[in-house]
Amino acid sequence: MPTKDYSEIRRTFKALILGQILSLCLCGTGVSSQLLVNQNVNAPAAQAFSNYFLLCFVYCISLACKNDENGLVVVLRKRGWRYLILAIIDVEANYMIVKAYQYTNLTSVQLLDCATIPTVLFLSWLFLSVRYLASHILGVTICIIGIACVIWADALGDKGALDGGSNKVLGDILCLAAAVMYAICNVAEEFLVKQHSRTEYLGMLGLFGCIVSGVQTAVFEQEALSKIVWDGTIVSYFALFAFSMFIFYSLVTVVLQKTSALMFNLSTLTADFYSLLFGIFMFKDTFHYLYFVSFIVCIIGSVIYSMKETQVRDADEPRRVCPCLFVCCCCCGCCFEEGDSTEGSIDVSPSPNERMQMGLNPRGSMSPCPVHGGSQQLSHL
Repeated sequence: MPTKDYSEIRRTFKALILGQILSLCLCGTGVSSQLLVNQNVNAPAAQAFSNYFLLCFVYCISLACKNDENGLVVVLRKRGWRYLILAIIDVEANYMIVKAYQYTNLTSVQLLDCATIPTVLFLSWLFLSVRYLASHILGVTICIIGIACVIWADALGDKGALDGGSNKVLGDILCLAAAVMYAICNVAEEFLVKQHSRTEYLGMLGLFGCIVSGVQTAVFEQEALSKIVWDGTIVSYFALFAFSMFIFYSLVTVVLQKTSALMFNLSTLTADFYSLLFGIFMFKDTFHYLYFVSFIVCIIGSVIYSMKETQVRDADEPRRVCPCLFVCCCCCGCCFEEGDSTEGSIDVSPSPNERMQMGLNPRGSMSPCPVHGGSQQLSHL
């Protein structure tokens, strides 16, 4: 077997295994949250605070021990405001998705998975200059079909379709808002961990997350916390949630460094299947065979997506959305006719004069293809 093929298989296998570990961590947070709900505990901000406290305790101490430009004080002075904004988005996304369960049903909340994936795809293309090939689009489509199987299974079994929905419109709005916020966090996290370090990102997120979630807990959940009987069972459920989220956040940065935000979201789609298994044995939930179909389909989609690495667009390459879904048009002119025809596409790149002023190659110049390599004529762009 050629060395290149072996490395691709090894990379795909690692990404798949890490994704399943992340799914199990998400399952752990869901199980612990359900156990807390069964104990009449309703404190989502306090649960989030426990996770951010662990992140701050572990990674902020590591940053504080550094005296160079990567130290805590220097990072706070240079980039602290970025992490503050990101922490606010992350905390509120977690809070909103938990609150959504009070207004809508399980089926609607599961649509969050489908809403996050295309949002991450678009933001990665727009801000991270990612070029997606046909295999990536195919993998995403297969994964969305897989999660649709879960939603259809819930609809067939009337699970969450007829009950638990005091204000479904508000709940669906919360789900959609949380999906967009999760997508922003994922793409920003991918950029930050690749530009700086995992320790810096997790330390800053933990520090500001502690502050934001702590204030939110003190303002909105003080009465709820005072009613909790803090016995060993409740403490153990909080600990399970905190450690599951801590491991999840820590491993997410590894996945984002090695793959991408989109691959992370595709891999964790199988968390619903693992939650189902725990629900069957712990909460006596019933299941539909489509859950198993969903698991297999999501795995297949994740493998197809990770078979080829995404490419980064050249700085002087136009951002053009074409009907063939980001297939390499720089080499074939499949969507654009000669004479600079752009019928059926959306050009969001600078004009030729603007490109000249920016010091970039004008149209018609020779530039290496970001997908296939080598110099290609870009006159059709």
